[in-house]
Amino acid sequence: MAWRGTAATCAAAALAAVLLAAASPGRAQDGPADLTVADIIERPGAPLPLDLVFVGEDSAAVRLGDCFAPGRPVILNLGYFACPMLCGLVLNGMVDGLRDVDWTPGREFGIVTLSIDEREGPRLAGLKKQNALEAYGRPEAAAGWRFLTGGARDSRAVADAVGFGYVWDEKTQKWMHPAALVVCTPDGRVARYLYGIEFDAQTLRLALSEASGGRIGGTREKLLLLCYDYDSSVGRYGPSARRLMKIGGFVTVLAIAGWLALLWRRDRRRKST
Repeated sequence: MAWRGTAATCAAAALAAVLLAAASPGRAQDGPADLTVADIIERPGAPLPLDLVFVGEDSAAVRLGDCFAPGRPVILNLGYFACPMLCGLVLNGMVDGLRDVDWTPGREFGIVTLSIDEREGPRLAGLKKQNALEAYGRPEAAAGWRFLTGGARDSRAVADAVGFGYVWDEKTQKWMHPAALVVCTPDGRVARYLYGIEFDAQTLRLALSEASGGRIGGTREKLLLLCYDYDSSVGRYGPSARRLMKIGGFVTVLAIAGWLALLWRRDRRRKST
């Protein structure tokens, strides 16, 4: 009967839709994207899935944990290489700031630029790395700056671990995501989030020094970190009233103790004469 044929057609169409959706785990469903998902949920101290394996810009397999080394923090740069605007602005902002930092990827710290788009591969990653290194002006940084691609599930696992939300927007045919860098400790844990598309040299230096536990950076960075906190509203480190009050109180106690010691010594001298 005709209704049976129609029912069979509808069932087949429904099954095809389900199979198509299941075959595209990294893409959003039809309809407007929930842009509230494309945000950062901060997870300080959260571990990254270091055992996941991606594909490097040289087509070789790269275990995420191999991008980390003792004493060397890592900047995690999430986005996608074909991004028409935001990803490039974040990457360029990072490069602009790092030019004025006298540390180099592969020595004092590392960088991992990871694509969230499973359709991208090593060829595009290699082109992106070449352009980035040319803009950076330090070819020696190549060994310490990896451009990785991989499956949707693995990229999502890294993003979820650090609280980096993203969603595919069918209307614009673009990935919606936040503008941020994630600075990680040498053992692969979240240390600091840097927001925006501009990152000044001092902010990058302090974030890396903080993430390393003070293993990189000199006395200047250590002193600044005693008095400064990262202010996400302006995207940089600034004086911390709480820390300055603590330091001020400590200095005051020392001054009073020194003054009392001086009075005590004077009193002893008078009594001995």
